[in-house]
Amino acid sequence: MVLSQRQRDELNRAIADYLRSNGYEEAYSTFKKEAELDINEEVDKKYAGLLEKKWTSVIRLQKKVMELESKLNEVKEDMTYGGPVGQKRDPKEWIPRPPERYALSGHRAPVTRVIFHPVFSVMVTASEDATIKVWDYEAGDFERTLKGHTDSVQDISFDQTGKLLASCSADMSIKLWDFQGFECIRTMHGHDHNVSSVAIMPNGDHIVSASRDKSIKMWEVATGYCVKTFTGHREWVRMVRPNQDGSLIASCSNDQTVRVWVVASKECKAELREHEHVVECIAWAPDSAHPTVLEATGSESKKSGKPGPFLLSGSRDKTIKMWDVSIGICLMTLVGHDNWVRGILFHPGGRFIVSCADDKTIRIWDYKNKRCMKTLSAHEHFVTSLDFHKTAPYVVTGSVDQTVKVWECR
Repeated sequence: MVLSQRQRDELNRAIADYLRSNGYEEAYSTFKKEAELDINEEVDKKYAGLLEKKWTSVIRLQKKVMELESKLNEVKEDMTYGGPVGQKRDPKEWIPRPPERYALSGHRAPVTRVIFHPVFSVMVTASEDATIKVWDYEAGDFERTLKGHTDSVQDISFDQTGKLLASCSADMSIKLWDFQGFECIRTMHGHDHNVSSVAIMPNGDHIVSASRDKSIKMWEVATGYCVKTFTGHREWVRMVRPNQDGSLIASCSNDQTVRVWVVASKECKAELREHEHVVECIAWAPDSAHPTVLEATGSESKKSGKPGPFLLSGSRDKTIKMWDVSIGICLMTLVGHDNWVRGILFHPGGRFIVSCADDKTIRIWDYKNKRCMKTLSAHEHFVTSLDFHKTAPYVVTGSVDQTVKVWECR
């Protein structure tokens, strides 16, 4: 690029000002002589600090250009996938699109967990305001509030029929609700601290819970008795999730590890350590994801034929990791979030991973190519939880901004 004589003169004066104001006297006098500058104090006032100003604005503009380029790529992708031909797109590839369909308010404190009902067109949300709320996600209507906990409700879980709902709370209790009559039918006590996670096992006979007391407990639904305790984590256990057949449970903790337990024997089958901060969330890979996982990682399926199981974990170290539990190895790390990762799950079609974080975004990952393919600015504050409907094209998110948002996928 060639500068005009005037531009060259201005650049030389700005360089001279920079050298002089930073005390490079010798370089300044040599430069002045060689550039044949006649220095006039009045004229040169306007060049004071000019070089630094130009320098920082170039960096700022470069960043802006990169942001705009990535937005342009997203729009191009949307045109390819989401234009008029979007109808022909395979539902296995539908992803949430902005803007949200509904932004629902009603909770009076941060929303901690959002889940879809497995059968009806309702979703359920839990909050630090000690309540659980039920909403119709298709109409965007509030339906009812379940009250009973006396402190923040930390997690909620349906059984596979959707007739039972389990909830756990910082009030150290676990409650079981009849979701047809909306009544609390059982309250379980046994943890010595905040109960941070709960899940109904696939067979519907047992519930697992995780607590700040460092333990994981298993409870019988019929009696409310604690039948097993899993110990091994050295710090607060953040989340617990059973695999598809209920033979294994995974847990993650402030001790920066993910553990996988054999339910029958209570033994810890694997301790997965690679995260560098608290591990907030975990998710098992559904069978629909196995072909893509194998393609992405080049993992040879074991001689017995069935691959995996595979597990995702999300951490305050801002990364998402995928693990092959059978060999205890990290298969990949997805980097992109700018803050703590708070929620992760596989797209029902198995090809994508969807995550939410304290950077206020939802991200959709094409994990086969280890890249973030879409970022949605989702909330005004940290996004604490998300769920993807198994059959209908909806995603729901909850946030510290006290709102719940429903996103349509296409």
